[in-house]
Amino acid sequence: MTDASEPLEVWCVGEEWCPITTTASVIGKKWHPVLVHRLLENGPSGFNELKTNVDGISSKVLSDSLEDLQENGLVEREVISEQPFRVQYSLTERGASLETVIDAMKEWGQTHLTEPEDDSAQQV
Repeated sequence: MTDASEPLEVWCVGEEWCPITTTASVIGKKWHPVLVHRLLENGPSGFNELKTNVDGISSKVLSDSLEDLQENGLVEREVISEQPFRVQYSLTERGASLETVIDAMKEWGQTHLTEPEDDSAQQV
C-alpha cells in the first residue's frame, strides 16, 4: 500500500502530459470517482453503506475498487469492531484533496449531459 504522504509513482517521466495520465490512471476507473464523491459527501462509511450509496456496483467490484484506492493512498480502511466484524472507509488527506477535481467533474456533467430520451438508450 502506498503511504498517503509520499508522492505517487510517475511512469512517464519527462512528458508534459504525464501528470494528467498519472491522475487518470488513479481515478479514471469507472467507480473510483463515484466512491471518492460518496466519501466526500457522506464522510467515513461502512462497506454496506457504500454499496447502498453507489447504485449498481457489485460487492466484488466495490471491494476491488476500495482496495485499489487504498493502494494508491486515497482511502484508508479501519476495523471498527471484531464482533461483529465491521470496517469503515474514509478518505486520506490525498483522497480529500480530489474534492475540486470531483466537483469539476460533477459540474461538467451537469452542464453537458442530458437524460436519455427513451429507456432503450445505452448508459455508459
